[in-house]
Amino acid sequence: MTETGFTKLGELDGKQSTSKKTQEKFLQLAAVGDIFFIILSLITGYYIRYQTNLIPFTVSAGPVDPPMSRYYGVMAVGAALLIFIFSNIGLYKNSALLRFRHIRTAILKGLSIWFFVYIACSFSLKFDPPVSRMFVAVTTLICGVMLISWRYVLDLFLHRTPVVDSLRQKIIFVGWSEQAERVYWEVVRDKSHPYEAVAVIASSEAGLDCDIPERIQKIQNPDLLKEIIECKLVDIVIVSDLDSGYEKIMEIASICEREYVQFNLIPSYFQILISGLHLETISGVPILGITQLPLDLLFNRLIKRMVDIVGAITGLILSFPVFVICGIIIYLESPGPIFFKQNRVGKKGEQFTMYKLRSMKIGAEKFDSQNQSTQRNDPRMLRIGKLIRRLNLDETPQFFNVLMGHMSLVGPRPERTYHSKKLSKSIHHYNLRYHSKPGLTGWAQVHGLRGDTDLNERVKYDLYYLENWNFWLDIQIIFMTLFTKKNAY
Repeated sequence: MTETGFTKLGELDGKQSTSKKTQEKFLQLAAVGDIFFIILSLITGYYIRYQTNLIPFTVSAGPVDPPMSRYYGVMAVGAALLIFIFSNIGLYKNSALLRFRHIRTAILKGLSIWFFVYIACSFSLKFDPPVSRMFVAVTTLICGVMLISWRYVLDLFLHRTPVVDSLRQKIIFVGWSEQAERVYWEVVRDKSHPYEAVAVIASSEAGLDCDIPERIQKIQNPDLLKEIIECKLVDIVIVSDLDSGYEKIMEIASICEREYVQFNLIPSYFQILISGLHLETISGVPILGITQLPLDLLFNRLIKRMVDIVGAITGLILSFPVFVICGIIIYLESPGPIFFKQNRVGKKGEQFTMYKLRSMKIGAEKFDSQNQSTQRNDPRMLRIGKLIRRLNLDETPQFFNVLMGHMSLVGPRPERTYHSKKLSKSIHHYNLRYHSKPGLTGWAQVHGLRGDTDLNERVKYDLYYLENWNFWLDIQIIFMTLFTKKNAY
C-alpha cells in the first residue's frame, strides 16, 4: 500500500482478509451451540414433565404418557421454530456477537414468542401426541437458563482473548460532525461494541480543521479513501459530511459496493428518532420519513397497558401503609392536604392532573415558575419531605394516574405546562418526549438525570427509550428504580 502517513490503518493490512472468516466461524459456533442446548432443553423438559415427580399437580397426558420416541418429531419442530425466531430477531447478526446484553434480551424475547407460537401450532396443526403446556413451560425456563449461561461463557472467552480484535469491524468516517463524534465516543466507551473507529478522512481538499479526538487517526488527503477501501483496510465507511455533494457521495457508495465494504450515511436532516425512519414509495417516488416507533404498534401498547394495570394495582396496595404513615407525619408538621396535585403535560400534549405526596409547605407551588426543578436545600421543603423525596415515596400516588391511563409505569417524566412551553423552544426535539405516555420512572431517571441536571442529556435518554422500547427494557428500568437511588433528593 502507498505510504499514507498513518500507522493505525497500516497495521491492519493483511488482517482484514481473515476478519470476516473469523466472524463467520464464531457465528456458526454460536448457532451450533444454541441448537445443542435447545435440543438438550427439550429432552430435559420432557424428562422432568413425564419421568419425574418434580412438578406437583401435573395431569397425565393420557392413560399412558407418550414415550420419548413419539416426541422426537414434536421436539424437532420446536427446535426448528425457535432457531427460526432467533434468526429473525437478529441473534445471529455480526453486530450481535460481542454484545451479551443484546444477546440476553434477544434470547428472552425469542423464548417468549416461541412459548405462545409453539402451543398455538400444536393446537392448530393437531400435533400427535399433543404438546403439553407444562412441557413447553418447563422447556422455556430450562432453555433460557442454558442459552444465557452458554452465551455468557462464549462472551467471556471472546472478550478475554486476542480474537476480539478480529471480530470488531473497522470504521472510517468521511468528514466530521457532532453526530460522528457521538458515534465515535459511544464505540470507545462501550467495550462490548462490535466496532472499532480507526480513522477520519477529510471529505474535501480543505482538509480537517475541526476539533477531533486525539485517539482517532486523521487523514487530510480525501483521495486516499479509494485506496483504503480497495485495500480492504476498513469494514465500514460512514459519511458524516453531506456537504460533499451528491456525485462525491455516490462515488464513495459505488466503491464500497464494488469492494464489499459497508456504506453508511449519518442522516443529518433527521437527528431525531432515527429508528423511526422508514423508506416508502408514493407513486414510485421514494420518500424517507419518520413513520412509527415501537409503541405505535397496537400489540406493544396493549402489553404495556396490561403491565401498567397490574403494576398500578400492586403499587397502590403496597403503598397504602405509606399513605397512612407519611400522611400523618406530613399533617403534623404542616397541617393541610397530604396530597399535592398539579397540571402536567401528557401524551400528545394533553394535560392531566398528577398526584404526589406533599413534600413542601402550603403555597409553595406559587414559586414553581422560578425554577424548572426543585433546588437542593429548598427552604420550602418539609423535614419529612426531604426523606420521602430521597426514597421516591412522594411519587407513589402516581399509581392512581397510571391506573387511570394518564401515565405509564415507565416513560419520560411529565413536565409542568409553563415549563414545557419554555423548554420546547430552547431544547431541540423536547416535545418528542410526549410521543408516549409519561412515566412514573424512566430511562433518564435511573441514570441519575432527575432534579437539577442537564436537560439536553435527559431528552437524549428519553428519545433513546422511545426508539428502543421493548417489554424487557421496561422491566429493567423498574428493577433499576427499586435498587438505584441516583440523584434522589
